Amino acid sequence: TPEHEVPENNSLPTFCDKLGSNLPPILRDVKALGKTPTEQDMLLLASITILSGAFPEVFAIYDDMRVYANLFTFLVANAASGKGRTAACLKLVSRIEQEIRNANKQEVEDYQQQLAEIRAMGNKKSAAMPMPKEPPYRSMLIPANCSSTAIYQALHDNHDQGITFETEADSLANTLKSDYGNFSDGLRKGFHHEDITYRRRKENEHVEIHNPKWTVYLTGTPGQVSNLIPSPENGLFSRFLFMKVDIPAKWHNVFCKSAHTIDEEMEAIGERVFAIHSQLANLCATKSQTSDNQGASYQRGIKFELTEAQHNRFNAFFDNLVEEYKNMLGRDFVASIYRLGLSTFRIAMVLSIIRLEESPLSDTKPKGSPVCDTIVCQDEDLESAFIIADTLMQHAARIFATLMANKEGEDTMGIRLNPKSERLFTSLPDKFNRQTVLAVAKKLNIAQRTAEKYVGEYVNKHALCKRTGNGEYEKVKPVENKAETATPANAITQQNAN
Repeated sequence: TPEHEVPENNSLPTFCDKLGSNLPPILRDVKALGKTPTEQDMLLLASITILSGAFPEVFAIYDDMRVYANLFTFLVANAASGKGRTAACLKLVSRIEQEIRNANKQEVEDYQQQLAEIRAMGNKKSAAMPMPKEPPYRSMLIPANCSSTAIYQALHDNHDQGITFETEADSLANTLKSDYGNFSDGLRKGFHHEDITYRRRKENEHVEIHNPKWTVYLTGTPGQVSNLIPSPENGLFSRFLFMKVDIPAKWHNVFCKSAHTIDEEMEAIGERVFAIHSQLANLCATKSQTSDNQGASYQRGIKFELTEAQHNRFNAFFDNLVEEYKNMLGRDFVASIYRLGLSTFRIAMVLSIIRLEESPLSDTKPKGSPVCDTIVCQDEDLESAFIIADTLMQHAARIFATLMANKEGEDTMGIRLNPKSERLFTSLPDKFNRQTVLAVAKKLNIAQRTAEKYVGEYVNKHALCKRTGNGEYEKVKPVENKAETATPANAITQQNAN
C-alpha cells in the first residue's frame, strides 16, 4: 500500500473573512483589534463566548425548552501561539463585574450595620432578635482552579450564573480528576441549564443550583484536550465549540504603534456592552413592576425569537450537516452536530442582543405597551451564526478524528490507507462532491456508508482533502520537496503538528 505525504498547507478555515460587514458594531470593533484572520477569529469567538454570559435577562425556547445564550468554547493551540491575547476579552464585562462587586459590597455593609445595631441593644434584647444572614462573596467570574464544590458555590452565590474563563485547560481537567467524575456531570448539566445539586460539608446541607446560566471558555494545547476529554464519546466533547489554531513558527513585530493597548480598547468597548446590559436590566425591572401593578402573570425576561422563514432555514441547514457527516464520522460526531444546533442558536442570540446598541428595545416597543419583551433575529445575524458554526464544525471534526486515532492507538507517523480506501482516493478527481463520491464508490463496489467514512478520514484524520462547502471537497497537494518532487509511491512520510 503506498504512503501519502502529509500536506503541510491544509490549515483549517477561518470565518472572519466570510462575515464581511454583517457583524454588529461592537464585534466589528473587536475584529479590528486582530492582526491576522486567525487572531481575528480568536478574538471574535472569545468575545461572543464571554458576552453569552453577560445577558441572563434574555431567554428563548429551543426544542420546547427554555434556554439562555451561554456557550461552552475550547480554543486549542500550541504553546506561545497567541491564545493568551483572548484574555483581554474579559474587559468586555469588567463594568458589569464592577456593578456586581459594588452591590455585594453594599450588602456586606448593610449586614455589618444590622449586626452592630443588634449588638448595641445589649445581651437581653439582642438575644430575642433574629440575626441577619451574612451575604456571600459574589462575582460573575467563576474560577476553575479549585474544587468542584467551590466552583458550584461561586455559581450559586452569584444567583446561579457566571463565567468560567481559564487559559490553562488543565486547571479544569484537574478538577474533573479530583472529583471522581462528579464535576464532568455538572458541566454536562450546566450546558443545558439542568439543576445541579451538591453537598456543602461545612453546613452539612445539600444546595441546588436552579436553572444555571453558566458560560465556559477554555484555552489549551492539543494535549490538554485529551486530559479534559479523554474520549470523543464523552458527552462533554459535543457540548463545546472547538477552534483549532495552527500558527506558523514565525516572529512577528512586537512593537505596536497603537495609541492604546488591547486591554484599553476592550475596556472602552465594554462600556458599550454595559449600556446594553443596563437597558435589558431596566426593561426586566419595568416588566416586573408592570406585572405587580396589573396582577398579570408575566414571564420575567426578554424573549429571543426567529421568524418562521428563519426556522425553515435553520432546520434545512442542520439537516444537510447531519446527512453529510453521519457516515463520515459516525453517530458520536452527529451528537456534536445536534448540540452545535443549540450553540448556533445561542450565537445568533448574542449577535442579536448586542445589536441593541443600534436599535434599543425601547425604540421598538408596541404601541400602548410599557415595554417590548421580544428580540427578533435579523437575517444577517442568523447567517453570521451559520458561517461561524460551519467553520467551527470543521475544527471540531479534526479534533474528533485526532481523539479517535489516540483512542484506537494508531501509528501517527504516516498516512497509509487500506486498499479499498486507496482505490477510492485515487479514483476521485482533485475536486469532488458527495454525489461524485457515491458514483465512484458504486463503480468500485464500495458501500455508500463505507465511502462516506473514507471521505471523513481523508478530510479530518489524514488531512489529504479539505472541505470547501457543504458536501464539496478538494484534494490537498503535498508541498514539493526542493530536492525532488514527492509522489504517493515514494514520498517520505511526514507528520504535521495536528
